[in-house]
Amino acid sequence: MATKTKKSKSAGRFKSRYGKRVRAGVVAVETKQRARQKCPFCEKLGVKRLSKGIWHCSKCSKKFASGTYYLDK
Repeated sequence: MATKTKKSKSAGRFKSRYGKRVRAGVVAVETKQRARQKCPFCEKLGVKRLSKGIWHCSKCSKKFASGTYYLDK
């Protein structure tokens, strides 16, 4: 299994394949999608992505559908 490094972050699993720009784009999307998002209902940071387009707020316990990778503003 590939290991992550400080420089390559989550794209470390690709090693030297696909080029630097593609791997940097993957890191940008994945860090944004894995961060806690602001809930549109209770306005608190507590929304996590469950799967493609399905989100769950841990504060108000609502489950809803929205953007695929991160919540739209």
